[in-house]
Amino acid sequence: MDYFIDTHAHIYLEEFAADRADMLARADEQAVRKIYMPNIDHTSIDNMLELESRSAGVCIAMMGLHPCYVKKDFQRELYLVEEWLSRRKFAAVGEIGTDLYWDKTFWEQQKEAFTIQVQWAKQYNLPIVIHCRESIDQTIELTEQLSDGKLRGIFHCFSGNVEQAKRITKLGFLLGIGGVATFKNGGLDKVLPDIALEHLVLETDSPYLAPVPHRGKRNEPAYIPLVANKVASLKNIAIEEVKRVTTANALNLFATT
Repeated sequence: MDYFIDTHAHIYLEEFAADRADMLARADEQAVRKIYMPNIDHTSIDNMLELESRSAGVCIAMMGLHPCYVKKDFQRELYLVEEWLSRRKFAAVGEIGTDLYWDKTFWEQQKEAFTIQVQWAKQYNLPIVIHCRESIDQTIELTEQLSDGKLRGIFHCFSGNVEQAKRITKLGFLLGIGGVATFKNGGLDKVLPDIALEHLVLETDSPYLAPVPHRGKRNEPAYIPLVANKVASLKNIAIEEVKRVTTANALNLFATT
């Protein structure tokens, strides 16, 4: 495969309103030819689907409720997710999961929302894209409990240790590797050399978590080669191999779309 895939980018957000066409052109120049877009909540759906419809197969939508937006009314949000999943095909159920970084108030509701959305993924034979900030062990455990041998997906923004990586890959899930891999104290330099390329996909999480040398600025899909280059360096292989294998991994995962 002679192109890159960004498996996780929120490029429908307001941060890209002023230069969205230029941003997509820059991605294309860097051979980033497919960009998968995770949903957040009801407010992001229209912009995400509009961008998908205008992108000629480049920008591809998922459907799900982000854990940071699981509040008291989460069942109303989930009703919308379910309605959309029944209406048309999506690349994945995502982004879903848990988050203990900002607020622990709705932890039980987060777990319930995750479990419900995993069941929908099984029903529609879709992969899931998992968010697990400050909650990786709990989310791995939840996923292990829900795993049926066919459940598959990505642990997005992976920044865990080797043991956590191996528990995830044992489940048949992929690790989403992004800008954190380029951070001096990101920790992935101690993990990636021990994890086979067959378990990795690349992502930006745009507009967040820009890789070095753009750290602290707006992230965008054109920066995927910076992440790929770091993975290649840590694994002592050619960037072309990282491109070929991670793209094949992503296409295989999202093969139902």
